[in-house]
Amino acid sequence: MYSDEAEAAPSKTYSPKIENIVSEVSSMTILEVADLVAALKDRLNIADMPMAVAAAPAGGAAPAAEEPKEEQTEFDIKLVKFDDKAKIKVIKEVRNILPDLKLAEAKKLVEDAPQPLKKGISKEEAEKIKAVIEAAGGTVEIA
Repeated sequence: MYSDEAEAAPSKTYSPKIENIVSEVSSMTILEVADLVAALKDRLNIADMPMAVAAAPAGGAAPAAEEPKEEQTEFDIKLVKFDDKAKIKVIKEVRNILPDLKLAEAKKLVEDAPQPLKKGISKEEAEKIKAVIEAAGGTVEIA
């Protein structure tokens, strides 16, 4: 960690005032340091300088904390299992959802569960399919 590196490397001697400030800043959280920087820029009338695009966060800090997480817009729906008594109903609903499948293909898909039903669909469509399959006696997962 940083304290081990500081002890191993010969350090320059600073005035007690500077040492005190460094100690205080070192004990702050990242948000507090950011507020400190903003306050210093205000007080000293320092204009923001654009950073180089290639600049990376120091110490391998995760940039994900600053970037908003992208919301998932496409979902996959998978038939996980079905009630044996409801097998025919589930096959019929799978054929309604996937009209290009022949009866034998739909039967094989249901019997080979877990199997994907549709990929890259909207959340609304995935929820509708889930409701239909579950009403017929199947269990699905949305991912």
